[in-house]
Amino acid sequence: MEYTSSYELLFFALFLVFIFAVLLLDLGVFTKEYKRVGVTEATVWSVVWIMLSVGFYFFIIHFGYLIHGIETTEEIQNRIITFKHPISIEGLDFNEALKVYEKNLALEYITGYIIEKSLSVDNIFVIIMIFYAFGVDEKYYKRVLLWGIIGAVVMRFIFIFTGAALVRQFDWLLLIFGAFLVFTGIKLYLDRNKTGKIEPEKHPVVKFASKYFRVHKRFEKQYFFIKKEGKWFMTPLFLVLLVIEFSDVIFAVDSIPAIFAISKDPYIIFFSNIFAILGLRALFFLLANVLNRFYYLKIGLAALLSFIGLKMLLHSYLERLGFTTLHSLYVILGILSISILASVIFPPSAEKRAARQG
Repeated sequence: MEYTSSYELLFFALFLVFIFAVLLLDLGVFTKEYKRVGVTEATVWSVVWIMLSVGFYFFIIHFGYLIHGIETTEEIQNRIITFKHPISIEGLDFNEALKVYEKNLALEYITGYIIEKSLSVDNIFVIIMIFYAFGVDEKYYKRVLLWGIIGAVVMRFIFIFTGAALVRQFDWLLLIFGAFLVFTGIKLYLDRNKTGKIEPEKHPVVKFASKYFRVHKRFEKQYFFIKKEGKWFMTPLFLVLLVIEFSDVIFAVDSIPAIFAISKDPYIIFFSNIFAILGLRALFFLLANVLNRFYYLKIGLAALLSFIGLKMLLHSYLERLGFTTLHSLYVILGILSISILASVIFPPSAEKRAARQG
């Protein structure tokens, strides 16, 4: 890609090394013990990932030029044009222009992070349902989520950088993304009270694997594969991993286009995506038992997707009105805050909760 330099690749490589080092510590790769993750551990790691995510926001504010190796005002202007940042540096010297550029870059990052983090809540609902449907022992959740998250990182990398290249070549794709997100938001609102049940034997991933591969009929502790009578079989635990990866692909179709409404810089999109999904494992264990209390959160997520879709469709008009990344951040935080507060202040009746769960 023409906007990729050796400097950018070096920064990107160092970022991945750091992230994977923290991820391995988080997921306990260096311990062989398989046990249920407690609330304390989940809380600690949730705080760690949030601190790292917020810390990266401040890093971009002060050292954002390192991402693209910017050294001149002309390079800043080139990035603004290339990635369509909603800012102007006309008449500014290099230091002033750099501050404006880095501040906007940081806003795009944190806004994208909040969007992805919010949408990942729905992903947690689905993962819980998958574990319950397949009858996975809780002490093996961490192992499945480890490989699921690593797979998600690889897939997000492919989707984001491919998507960025396509958007730069075909601007009209943003209109398709926008219309799709509005449709998804409306559908999410209409389906907000549907729980949806997963039947393992009828899931397309399970049917495909059972047809083309040898599948063992029962769980074998933490193993994904076992050897029996000289032949290798995949276990139901590996099928669970495949189903979770398949589900993440479906969620990426929603979340990645949503962040393109905030930023066109693939590096910023990737960083915000990765920080959000890497904290998903800890968030899963922390929220698994309380998510049903946020009754109006799905309505908030529906409004969030619809807003982002409309922002894509009306981008040029909003830009003329002076609608910036900061304004988007305020709207997104407002939508999420209202939906969470409404769930706490106006909880549904016992009958409504029972209807929703049953």
